Amino acid sequence: MMLSLGAFTTVNASEKNPAKTTTEIPAEIQVMLNRLEEIKDMDKSEMERSEKKALRKEVRAIKADIRSSGNGVYISAGAIIIILLLIIIL
Repeated sequence: MMLSLGAFTTVNASEKNPAKTTTEIPAEIQVMLNRLEEIKDMDKSEMERSEKKALRKEVRAIKADIRSSGNGVYISAGAIIIILLLIIIL
């Protein structure tokens, strides 16, 4: 019962401060996102196979660039657990 009350408080707190979760997107990333949207909205049914293949390569390259330009540090859940265990043991 106490765990369910904690979940409601967390959801409610995140709804009150939506401005803290939004971040400004750099201009070059926005250009890449716009290009991805253009590709997504294209009518690919009349394209040749080689054109579709070129678009897939372009999408993969753009997504790789977006991922590599991230400024954050990402730690997996397993790594967090291992770090916590090491801290507790030491």
